[in-house]
Amino acid sequence: MKPPLAGIRVVEFEGLGPCPLTGLMLADMGAQVEVIARPVRGAVNERFGSAHDDPLRRGKTALTLDLKQKVGVEAALARIAGADALIEGNRPGVMERLGLGPADCAARNPRLVYGRMTGWGQHGPLAQAAGHDLNYVALTGLLSLSARNGEPPRVPPTVVGDASGALGLAFGVVCAILEARTSGRGRVVDAAIVDVLAMLGTIAQWIRASGQLDGAQPSPFHDSPFYDSYACADGRYITIGALEPQFYALLLDKLGLADVDPAGQYDTATWPRLKQRFAALFASRPRSHWCALLEGSDACFAPVLTLDEAAAHPHNVARGIYSVARGGAIQAAGAPRFLPLQPEEAAASAGLAASGKTAASHRGDGT
Repeated sequence: MKPPLAGIRVVEFEGLGPCPLTGLMLADMGAQVEVIARPVRGAVNERFGSAHDDPLRRGKTALTLDLKQKVGVEAALARIAGADALIEGNRPGVMERLGLGPADCAARNPRLVYGRMTGWGQHGPLAQAAGHDLNYVALTGLLSLSARNGEPPRVPPTVVGDASGALGLAFGVVCAILEARTSGRGRVVDAAIVDVLAMLGTIAQWIRASGQLDGAQPSPFHDSPFYDSYACADGRYITIGALEPQFYALLLDKLGLADVDPAGQYDTATWPRLKQRFAALFASRPRSHWCALLEGSDACFAPVLTLDEAAAHPHNVARGIYSVARGGAIQAAGAPRFLPLQPEEAAASAGLAASGKTAASHRGDGT
């Protein structure tokens, strides 16, 4: 199938994680993304980036320009004149000082969608302050919702804030491109990570409003026995997320806990003792045992895998989620996927995909 953004041209100004991730998302959807690269690699990219291929450059072309020189700015404006969108991740005011702000670009291309990625937004008391993923998640209030009693709150690095912001910017850019094609007028997309992340927290905010998060009463997400990660006998971990009554009943049955009444699932007084019982049970066998018993069932189960294990897991292999790049780096495929609307075309596409798969001979526990 033709990629949905085929024919869309995007100019990306080189920056840190969220902005190039947005460019990657657009490139994976078929957009032509050209990176305006800096003459010297940034300190953070130098520290954390791989010496091998940069996965954030996948599917893009690059042009190195010195934007501190007039000739570099003019070359950038020439690229912008023929683009559908621009994305940048500098602090507010930086692009304006370079002569590449929205007004400068609009003079060359009035239909341009100008995508701006920042942590705090284009305005507000913190707009000019430095920050990173963890800080943005903290300010939205969502980091606090991950905390267990007496434990510091934690989230996976760069995923919750930075990646959410990138997704928000990509969504906003595509929305604005659609509108510009009708109106003939571009617009600025102010994608502040704190804005996007707060919006994506709507479900958690809704649950909190019912008193089941961040309140005085025990929370199903922190205190219940049926939604947690557990250590196994081999030091590995598994997860259980059986929130619904029918899934909880199945979990109890598979674990052989016939004396536990599934109807009392949300009786919070029983949670501490039952959670200890779950912990002892899971700790009595290795992870592979629980994978064989629970994986693929409606018990809402998954093993906690390392990235290497995740890349080899049969489900991830079947979907082609991960690939191993030069040097052993693990990279994820573009998402979401697109399939034909017509049933016969969808069947043909599925057949082609299946013919290219390699059968997995390993177990479902990632080993």
